[in-house]
Amino acid sequence: MVGSSHDLLESLVKYDPPNEGQDLAASGPLSTKGRSKLPPVEKAPQLTQIDEILNAILPPREVDGEDGKSQLQYVSAQPSTRLDVINLQEQLDQRLQYRQARETGICPIREELYAQTFDELIREVTIDCPERGLLLLRVRDEIRMTIAAYQTLYESSVAFGTRKSLQAEQGKAGLEPKIGGLETEKRDLERQGAGGQLKNGKNGKKKFQ
Repeated sequence: MVGSSHDLLESLVKYDPPNEGQDLAASGPLSTKGRSKLPPVEKAPQLTQIDEILNAILPPREVDGEDGKSQLQYVSAQPSTRLDVINLQEQLDQRLQYRQARETGICPIREELYAQTFDELIREVTIDCPERGLLLLRVRDEIRMTIAAYQTLYESSVAFGTRKSLQAEQGKAGLEPKIGGLETEKRDLERQGAGGQLKNGKNGKKKFQ
């Protein structure tokens, strides 16, 4: 079932309703929750730590409340069912189609939607098994660093190609006067050669006569 246009623009990550009694000014900086220190994978987190792990993996986001004040919305700690996973897949397909994401090649829209889907899967796995969620977090961060490295390499290559192209254009502009002079000299030599051939031809005819 296709949702409204507003629903199709919402994040695929499941969040709790905004804290109506807690505005952003009263809760402090937005990034405070996201700086929680994650426990090592070898140490099994306690149930009371799951919320902290989720908030560290997926920091709360800032939303506008009905009264116009900015409020914090935390990621949901509610476990997901098999039906939720099926709905997630359907919502992903709907958003890819609605936002006209390209099926192949580089597409920021497709990248964004798949990143949201992966974050939602990390959320679901973390609630069920925090250790597995922390491992998935490491995989996600490694993928992001790899993509960022390739983007930097691509941008450097484009910049290098642009500089070389400009240098070639500048060098070509500097050679144009010399090329023009050589072409003029070539035409003069061709005329001199043609005149010499004509003169030699006339002298040869006189000798035979």
